[in-house]
Amino acid sequence: MEYIQSLLGGVLIGVAVVGYLFTHGRVAGVSGMISQQFNLKGIFQRSSFWFLVGLMAVTFIYQQIKPLNIQFEASAIWLVVSGLLVGFGTRLGSGCTSGHGVCGISRLSLRSIIATLVFMCMGFLTVFIFKHYLA
Repeated sequence: MEYIQSLLGGVLIGVAVVGYLFTHGRVAGVSGMISQQFNLKGIFQRSSFWFLVGLMAVTFIYQQIKPLNIQFEASAIWLVVSGLLVGFGTRLGSGCTSGHGVCGISRLSLRSIIATLVFMCMGFLTVFIFKHYLA
């Protein structure tokens, strides 16, 4: 049953990305959308603001329908450090998994394919090091 939910989630992401591209002519890169929100002037007129609100609203609604049991094994400091490193990597790579991984690869962008390979390999390497050497 979970594979059906995963498939449905992937389809919904694809529809949202294509819909955003066709209606606004922009790639649905979430990190870029978040960085746009730091300029507060005209924030409610931006499509990126409403896209992000929709992402959060759907998560909240789904939580009400089917409660998720999420547990963090890391301390708060590790979560903050990890978030900062992800943010730094996002700026360094000029995009994130939604911009490069979902939108860029589907457009056959060589830059996005390389970026996605790099951050996926680094993610694998990080997990390997933490599980086998720092645990």
